[in-house]
Amino acid sequence: MLFIIGMVAGAGLMWLVFWLTQNKVAVRWYEWILGALGFILAVWAIHDFFASMAEYNEAAGRTLLWILGIPAIILLALAISLPWRRNRKLKAVVAETVK
Repeated sequence: MLFIIGMVAGAGLMWLVFWLTQNKVAVRWYEWILGALGFILAVWAIHDFFASMAEYNEAAGRTLLWILGIPAIILLALAISLPWRRNRKLKAVVAETVK
């Protein structure tokens, strides 16, 4: 199961890097770290949720999903929004200088 998740994550990361280079989106080193930590927390939360459900411990599964899932969502949102906002601002500045 984890092997398949690793293969899908690797393929997704490779696609993301190619897409970012084609669209000339600049991503800083700390945004990669935020994204990696968010992804790791999300996989951990999903794994713990399904493992707890398999053991018929629904309360622990839901609690761990909240405890690990909320920080994962926050980190992933930061990793996505920081480059997006910076590149949007850069495009606005370039558009102003062209006029």
